[in-house]
Amino acid sequence: MNDANLTIRQITFDCHDPSKLAKFWSAATGCEIAADYGDFVMVDSTPALGFQRVKDPTPGKNRMHIDVGGAERETLIERLKDLGATELTTHEAPGLVWTVMQDPEGNEFCVGNPGD
Repeated sequence: MNDANLTIRQITFDCHDPSKLAKFWSAATGCEIAADYGDFVMVDSTPALGFQRVKDPTPGKNRMHIDVGGAERETLIERLKDLGATELTTHEAPGLVWTVMQDPEGNEFCVGNPGD
């Protein structure tokens, strides 16, 4: 690996309630909350997820999102909804199905086919 290459170590979300959002993503990923500094909370996933309190999170659709998956997509979607996520829409393309969802603060993410 070239020393100039980047390694993604953490994805950080701007939010109103870092603790609440970190608890959602901790439960969703099955990963522990690694640190809670009040205005900044980290989940020990790979890459790590950070949640930082900001006065006014950016309104509208986020410009990037996380794609997640699991062994049984429909079961995973139902579990995420039970944790507080919202199901928005499902899309299909040859060999690929994904569902667009929002976490409790409206950050969009997609749940794809197993192995995607």
